Amino acid sequence: MYIHNLDPTIVDFGLFTLRWYSLAYIFGIILGWWLGKKIILAKFININFEDFEDLISYLIISIIIGGRIGYIFFYNLNYYFLNPIEIFKIWEGGMSFHGALVGIIIATYIFSTKKNIKTFIFLDIIACVAPIGLFFGRIANFINGELYGKPSEVMWSVIFPNVDNIPRHPSQIYEAFFEGIVLFTILIFFMFKKKYKTGTCSALFLVFYGIFRIFIEQFREPDSQIGYLFNSLSMGSILSALMLICGLLIIFKINKNDFK
Repeated sequence: MYIHNLDPTIVDFGLFTLRWYSLAYIFGIILGWWLGKKIILAKFININFEDFEDLISYLIISIIIGGRIGYIFFYNLNYYFLNPIEIFKIWEGGMSFHGALVGIIIATYIFSTKKNIKTFIFLDIIACVAPIGLFFGRIANFINGELYGKPSEVMWSVIFPNVDNIPRHPSQIYEAFFEGIVLFTILIFFMFKKKYKTGTCSALFLVFYGIFRIFIEQFREPDSQIGYLFNSLSMGSILSALMLICGLLIIFKINKNDFK
């Protein structure tokens, strides 16, 4: 058993505070940018590096806006409806992965259309590098002591004193492992296969993330303001199930009509 005593703040200079969560975003974007260029060089040599770098700006904005809007609509609509000024206080937390995902897809489609490049080429690259950001993000969630798991007596359970004194599943670590390390390994394996079909990694990302998230939601405490929907399903499980269905539909389309 481990008692959580980690400080979310790295340094605090008063007017400027550097937090582990912010650093997770920075590392995720930098490493994703680096790996994305390697993938382009190996698999999509017709894509201009400058176009990919321009896309990064679109993605950063879409992650912030999509993540925030997703959290508001999926997880806490009543609160923000009554306190609209709180919508803009992003530094206080409240981001949704599924909202950020929708934002990324929309931004990538707009950018790809503008550049006359197939959207799934960029989405495949993003899918491959996204687990890096997910890994750092979930580690940051653990450091922050948020998105914690259900009570448990397993030997690796963690007590989060800011929550209560009950040993809990470190669900953030489970997510870092499956959504980060395992998902990354799967996608990189398929991306560098000799015969690669465009759209494959995008579809596999949706499928495997959906499966992993639904599984881990069984160990994760549901959001207090929502609880369980239909008496047994968390919002994260429902949204991830939709991801899984979309991924399977894309795989079906790839197998039926190769749009490489």
